Amino acid sequence: MTAVEGSPAAGGVTAEGRSAREVLLWSRETVESALRPAIDALPPSMRRIAGYHFGWWDERGERIGADGGKAIRPALVLLAAEAVGGTAAAALPAAVAVELAHNFSLLHDDVMDGDRTRRHRPTAWTVFGVSPAILAGDALLALAFDVLSADGHPAAPEATRIFGAAIQDLLEGQHADVAFENRQDVELAECLVMAAGKTGALLGGACALGALFGGGSPEQVAHLRAFGGDLGLAFQLVDDLLGIWGDPEVTGKPVYSDLRSRKKSLPVVAALTSPTPAGRELAGLYHREPPLTDDDLVYAAELVDAVGGRAWSQAQADELLARALCHLRAACSVPRPAAELGTIARLVTRRDR
Repeated sequence: MTAVEGSPAAGGVTAEGRSAREVLLWSRETVESALRPAIDALPPSMRRIAGYHFGWWDERGERIGADGGKAIRPALVLLAAEAVGGTAAAALPAAVAVELAHNFSLLHDDVMDGDRTRRHRPTAWTVFGVSPAILAGDALLALAFDVLSADGHPAAPEATRIFGAAIQDLLEGQHADVAFENRQDVELAECLVMAAGKTGALLGGACALGALFGGGSPEQVAHLRAFGGDLGLAFQLVDDLLGIWGDPEVTGKPVYSDLRSRKKSLPVVAALTSPTPAGRELAGLYHREPPLTDDDLVYAAELVDAVGGRAWSQAQADELLARALCHLRAACSVPRPAAELGTIARLVTRRDR
């Protein structure tokens, strides 16, 4: 295969591109070079919580090397910029903004879900308190807009509009997710809309921002935004599967964690809305007041599987991935970053990630 010139960090790779591990390492190192100075500019109280959440230091502020996440979203930004003929360096402010916004949502999500662990560590709210964790999330979101708009890039005004719309969609999706907890009549169609906002919007926005900062055409921006949106929904479907059947060593959460909290995840709603005896039995388990026992959780997972919730979610994720890759082929003019975007897409839709 003919070699094509990559970015300096790529070291001159072929059009097949780097492995997912190499791309994500590059993304993490690249974005942290600008993310750390941005976090350092926060007020001390917010900086302390943010640094803990990112895995840079412990609750006392002592430096450690904890897991800071995979840096998938900034990777999408940087690669999208390169895929339309631009540079990763030009898109770095957008990548930082997206990573800040993602972590704003995680800080709030952990509070709302009552999750006590993330990335194999106690969540920020369990260490610093609920209110400080919420405020730290707010600080990250404000910082994200500041980083994005302060760059002076010609695309910054349009990027800020797209970024703001993605955040609004994310918040609407999160609101629906919370509202579903108190409803027994959640339909599958509205659950898909919720997931498209909660997860798909920011991934779609990340790809669109990268294309904008890379100098892409309106058509390229639209295709990459659609690529990210479809990928985000596929990602959520797989994440919901892992929330039931995932390995705790990989996910960092207990087995059956979504069932224990009676989350209206996509496989569960697919099962609950099925007009079958198993679906009705699952509804009886999900809607009763006493906490579910360990035996109940095993049985609930079996019911979701038996009624087809697991198979449906897998099939939907596969279909969305195929559609996303079609958008990717239509958008990209540079082979190597296009191939690497495809590699990342396949990574996040793997059942064993």
